[in-house]
Amino acid sequence: MSIDAVTPLRRRMIDDMNARKLCAQTQRGHIHSCKRFAEFLKRSPETATMEDIRRFQLHLSETGISICNRNRIMTGVRFLFRVTLRRLDLAAEIYHIREPQKIPQVMSPGETRRVLAVATSLKARVALSLCYGCGLRAGEVVRLKVKHIDKAQRIIRIEQSKGRKDRHVMLSPKMLDLLRQWWKVRPTRWDTGVPLEERWLFPGRKPGKPMTTRQLSRLFHETADAAGIKKNVTLHALRHSFATHLLEDDTDIRIIQALLGRATYCPRTTG
Repeated sequence: MSIDAVTPLRRRMIDDMNARKLCAQTQRGHIHSCKRFAEFLKRSPETATMEDIRRFQLHLSETGISICNRNRIMTGVRFLFRVTLRRLDLAAEIYHIREPQKIPQVMSPGETRRVLAVATSLKARVALSLCYGCGLRAGEVVRLKVKHIDKAQRIIRIEQSKGRKDRHVMLSPKMLDLLRQWWKVRPTRWDTGVPLEERWLFPGRKPGKPMTTRQLSRLFHETADAAGIKKNVTLHALRHSFATHLLEDDTDIRIIQALLGRATYCPRTTG
């Protein structure tokens, strides 16, 4: 697979991913993983051997990358061999390393209130409130459009999120009021020609694109620092905190699972 050009092999792999309806983010990840493998080989992956697979996995281990990233890279390479090249013998040589189970960091109700209170902009307050008050992932927040907000039923529709699942989450009167406040001052420079229902709630810096998860994460860290949060927390901690606080209030675990869009969920042990 060429590193720079769309070779027939890369085109075939993209077709295979499209046929299986893999999301754009997954496709980019798989392509990047195979480009990294090709760079290591210095030739096309079509010529790879079992020894090449072994050496590449050893190389990743020696570079010190995280277990999560190492497994992600090998998942992309395995797709190439198992699906596109039909080399099941090589795919069988790929193994994944079990990640250590860690208890996620959560914030107390007081800490989350402090974070939301000191948000330096309405945009930050609304976006972070969606993460905590609705238990949304960062990617779910930035992909919200007008059509996903159902004011009549007081719900937010999350479409095709992790695991290709749709779900509804609660929309409180306070959250709806925040969204209305944001809509009045929201940037409109990219709205021309875009139907109202298709407009992003949080438009990005490029035409037709929403705010990125990286931008949202940066807003969170700036706000957490301003709130004096000393814990080593990430944006995802708001989602964990949402689930934990519901559990501490004796909310039925099945309700929490449904709100989070998970088949099973234990907020103190998983993400």
